[in-house]
Amino acid sequence: MVSRSRFAPRASAPRVPCPSQEAALPVSDAVSGPVPDPVSSPGPVPGPLSASGPRSGPVAGSAPGRGHRPAPVARRLRGAGVQAASVALLLPLLSAGLMGQGGAAAAPRPSAPAAAPGSLMEAFTSAAAAYRVPREVLLGVAYLQSRWDGHGGAPSVSGGYGPMHLTDARTALREAAGPAGAPHRHPGGEEDRRGDDRRPPVVSATGAALPPGLAAGTPPERLRTLERAARLSGIDAGRLRSDPVANVRGGAALLADAQRRLDRPAGGSAADWYGAVALFSGADDTATARAYADDVFSVIRSGAARTTDSGARVVLAADPSAVPAPGRLSGLGLREARAQGTECPRTVSCEWLPAPYQELPGGGYGNHDRSERPRSQKIRYIVVHDTEATWDTTLRLVQNPAYVSWQYSLRASDGHIAQHVPLRDVAWHAGNWFVNAHSIGLEHEGFLTAPDTWYTEAMYRSSARLVRYLARKYDIPLDRQHILGHDNVPGTTAATIRGMHTDPGPYWDWDHYFTLLGKPFRATAGPWARVVTVRPEYARHQPVFTGCARPGEVCAPHGSGAVRLHTAPSPDAPLVRDIGLRPGGEDSTTQVNDTGARASTGQRFAVAERQGAWTAIWYLGQKAWFHNPPEQPTAVGSRGVLIAPRPGPAEVPVYGRAYPEPAAYPEGVPVQPLAPYPYSLPAGQRYVAGDLVRGEYFYAKTFDPSGHRVVRGAELYYEIQFGHRVAFVKASDVRPVH
Repeated sequence: MVSRSRFAPRASAPRVPCPSQEAALPVSDAVSGPVPDPVSSPGPVPGPLSASGPRSGPVAGSAPGRGHRPAPVARRLRGAGVQAASVALLLPLLSAGLMGQGGAAAAPRPSAPAAAPGSLMEAFTSAAAAYRVPREVLLGVAYLQSRWDGHGGAPSVSGGYGPMHLTDARTALREAAGPAGAPHRHPGGEEDRRGDDRRPPVVSATGAALPPGLAAGTPPERLRTLERAARLSGIDAGRLRSDPVANVRGGAALLADAQRRLDRPAGGSAADWYGAVALFSGADDTATARAYADDVFSVIRSGAARTTDSGARVVLAADPSAVPAPGRLSGLGLREARAQGTECPRTVSCEWLPAPYQELPGGGYGNHDRSERPRSQKIRYIVVHDTEATWDTTLRLVQNPAYVSWQYSLRASDGHIAQHVPLRDVAWHAGNWFVNAHSIGLEHEGFLTAPDTWYTEAMYRSSARLVRYLARKYDIPLDRQHILGHDNVPGTTAATIRGMHTDPGPYWDWDHYFTLLGKPFRATAGPWARVVTVRPEYARHQPVFTGCARPGEVCAPHGSGAVRLHTAPSPDAPLVRDIGLRPGGEDSTTQVNDTGARASTGQRFAVAERQGAWTAIWYLGQKAWFHNPPEQPTAVGSRGVLIAPRPGPAEVPVYGRAYPEPAAYPEGVPVQPLAPYPYSLPAGQRYVAGDLVRGEYFYAKTFDPSGHRVVRGAELYYEIQFGHRVAFVKASDVRPVH
């Protein structure tokens, strides 16, 4: 079957879409009552595969490739301290609202333990008393900032330190490696972010200078709250950066000062502090301040409890009565962000900062393609990126018509969202034209190889709300074969595998992210199941990586969702090989950007063998072993549809894109080569199947969208979890196995 569609022309000015009326569900991972066992709790059973749409059901993931981290690029913010090893399982849970059960329910109050002298819990208690800030407000703000972690004195991506995320961007930049203002360079080759090999490549910049304000030593006020905390508290700035107890006291001083600036009395109930919390966020617009304060009070109402990265136990007892009166943001003097036209849930702060659609001098155009999705092509994927740049640099780059594009940027300090490309249009972000044509790209302010320039809880939550909204809007399953990292997107051909980007990398907390999405990874089958879902305990699982700061140098210890794969059931065995990354057959490495021998949290694989505490999976056409001891498992039993080669051939080809057969292309549209990978799927091996999709190619070479075409063929493909990245095989070459 051949289907071709033509697009009607639109005005050349950037089009603003109509705002959506759909309200997103609130996100909270606050603990209320006993924590269910995620290993033993049953999960949903996958639905049938279908050529007409996505399959409902749990988890799956992504496949082969390496390359380097994504552009935009800027210098890493690196702190002086090394993050302390986390010693306990994180305990994030969802509020009833996220699970679709209505409004916030009154949760039973966890009993707060008596605070030991000198403990972090005692620091919150004493600071709250000293500055007459309700303790639950202080705890709620700190939870949204850092989940109470100190990160060993290292700064966040926006230069925030300690549990209260007191910002000192000037110091964070000064402590960063390299000369002041110098760009950070990625290793490896460059990725064509558009990924359409019938057009000239659009290559991301290899480096980006610091924003003018930061380079000149004048960061905005939201990035220098630590110096004000030092003045208010009388505590040395160095102690505020490195000592969590002092940091909490500095945060209390800022909250008390915000309450005074609003002419509100100290003390009182938590609900009286809504305006001060909004002001504490540092947001310059009302929507962001409101979203931040709403999140803090959601945590206060639900309660939370966890053990921090330094081993401190912190408990916030639930207070369902903490419901602020409306209108508490009046008088803050904040601007109104340009929200009209954005496609975001109502529970996040979102503004419209359009990416340009315009012709370029000397020919060509940028920086995205006009389309009519989902009428023209189904939106199947959401791709998670990190920016490798500061917020200001990111916005400057996406508004460059000669650069690349993505749909949304998310700010680290408060979770604020900027939308750049209408969802109906195709952004140039993933390095694979088939994926770009069917996906939405989210850039998170962050840096892959600097895990201690950490992702904030505010950004994780804002992103989860946005993804949940988009998944509902476009019927995208919330699993790892549809919610992809950029590092899970396949190269289009053998020639592009080495250049593919590797963000958000091994330090992105997929387990926490999917818990916020309302789809935590759980066992859906017994311990001897033929399919496993990768799920190490993020905080305690700390594999050694190298090359974060300098080549060959061991990275600072840090929690990770990545599991390393060996050629035999032994930690001394070589890592499995990736012939796409290393055609010469060399072993994979522990380098932080090397995805050749790595499985990621939430991905599902077919089990090949088990020996003692080791499990082997089929991976890139070979058997790959990982340590999976029963006392601390790194994977759990799962369900899934498996595919294997049809009887007869010794192996079948694997592809990086699902393009139509040559006969499907109309006159005037060049045939796209199917171009099999250097990998193959040998007889006797099995892989977890995702969607069954029809071969499709979006032909877009002209600024005038009336010349665009969607070519659909008769050839069907299965998306499979082939390696760290997803891949495609022809349905005619394989068969489902039961």
